[in-house]
Amino acid sequence: MQNIKSIVKDFSRIFQYKSLIWMLVAKELKARYRGTFFGFLWSFLNPLLAMLTYVLVFSIYMKVQMENYSVFLLSGLLPWFWFSSAVNEASNSIIANGGLIKKISMPMEIFPLVYVASNLLNFILSIPVLLALLFIMKVHVGPALLVFPVLVFIQFIFTFGFALIVSSVTVKFRDFLYLIPNVIQIWYFLTPIMYPATVIPEKYAFFLKLNPFAQFAVAYQDIFLHNRFPSFSCLLNSAAFSCFFMIIGIFIFQGFKQSFPEEV
Repeated sequence: MQNIKSIVKDFSRIFQYKSLIWMLVAKELKARYRGTFFGFLWSFLNPLLAMLTYVLVFSIYMKVQMENYSVFLLSGLLPWFWFSSAVNEASNSIIANGGLIKKISMPMEIFPLVYVASNLLNFILSIPVLLALLFIMKVHVGPALLVFPVLVFIQFIFTFGFALIVSSVTVKFRDFLYLIPNVIQIWYFLTPIMYPATVIPEKYAFFLKLNPFAQFAVAYQDIFLHNRFPSFSCLLNSAAFSCFFMIIGIFIFQGFKQSFPEEV
């Protein structure tokens, strides 16, 4: 019990560094678009180009029969971009900031958090693209949109927990830096983002329930495409997965962090 209290107290120190976190997030975003012509407009252009590519392949070439497929696709792609980019970038966050970790005493959880937060801002900045698409496609948005901030908060917990896991594990096992992008890519194809969950055969539906991000994808699609509130079980499963990975992430990070200064 004392050990758990110590972990919670140590983890809570993050909130004392709010100004530093925002400064690092701003620095990360500026560095990401430094030297580019369009700058922050890439927050809009990247998801738009990805959506157009998938629409071309699946709606035109493969002739997938689905009404408002572009809305369906983008409502799942945007949160996935946030999650996948944050996890991939956070996996190297401790190693990349080894110099600071050795010199300055501060909660090391800040480093993966910066990538989760910066990609969250990218996600928020890309939402107008989705809203514009809804307007163009004449897809009605109703009261279900009120659940959106709740879903974003739940996904933030999920993504941060996952970022804590990968950022600490890669310090000990550098091979994970190369493994994680491949796992993320496989995970993407196993998640109903390019295709609806209804096309998955009944005998494999159980695996969909074990896919944490499938719950998020379906919930976002419910809100933006179907104009309905996500089911309570979907939100509950998402929250349960998020809490689970956050707890696991905190314990793994705390278990490894003492050796970070020597490892990096």
